[in-house]
Amino acid sequence: MSESKTAAFFRAEGTLIKSGVLQAAAYMASQRAGMRERLLRFGQTALAAPIFGVLGQNDRTLGNRIAHLSYRDITDDRVAILAEEYVEDILKEKILDSGLELMKQAKKDGHRIVVISEGISEIMEGLLPHLRHVDELICNRLEYKDRKATGTLLDPIVGGYDGGTWLKEYARKHELDLERSVAFAGHGPDLLLLSSVGKPCAVNPDFTLRKAAKEADWPVMEYTA
Repeated sequence: MSESKTAAFFRAEGTLIKSGVLQAAAYMASQRAGMRERLLRFGQTALAAPIFGVLGQNDRTLGNRIAHLSYRDITDDRVAILAEEYVEDILKEKILDSGLELMKQAKKDGHRIVVISEGISEIMEGLLPHLRHVDELICNRLEYKDRKATGTLLDPIVGGYDGGTWLKEYARKHELDLERSVAFAGHGPDLLLLSSVGKPCAVNPDFTLRKAAKEADWPVMEYTA
C-alpha cells in the first residue's frame, strides 16, 4: 500500500470503464434459469434505466437499488462465477486506455490510488488486475442470506450524494491532505466528491456535472478510449 499523504480518486464508471451497473445487471438477468425469471429481472433492469437517465444526474442511489434487484435469489457461488465471466468476456474490453494513463501518471506523482465504483465487489475485484496501480477499491456490496443474494445493496451505497461525506472521513482515517489530492469523475452525484479535493477534474461529464464544472472553472477532459 502507498504511504502517500495525498490521493487520486477515480470514479470507475465513465472515467476508467465504459460500462456501468445496468450492463452488468442485464448480463446477470440474461443468465437466469427459466424464461419467466429472465423476463422479470430484465424488466427490473429496464425500470432502472430511465431513473439513471433522468434522476441519475443528481442521485443514482435509487437506480442502483433497482438495478441490483436482478441478482435476487442467485447463490453466492453462482454470482462469483457469473462475475468472473462478465469481467473476462465483456468488462475488461470496456476499460478506457486514457483512464489507465491517468492512473499511471497519478501513481508517478505519488498519490494513493482509490477507485470508487457503483459495481458490486464480485465484479470490480475481478477487474482490478486489469486496471493496475490501484491501492484501494470502494464499491457496492450485495446482501446475502442463506448464501443467496437478496437483491439488496448493503449501506453505504456508492453512487449517491454522500460521496463528499465519505471522502472526508476517508481522508481523516488515512491522514490525507485533500487540498493536494485529485479526483476524476463524470456524473452529477460526484459533485461533492470533486469539490472536496484541491484538484478536481470532470471526465466525460454528464450534463449536470459539465454545467457545474464550467461554473466552478474546473478542468474538463473528454476521451473515448
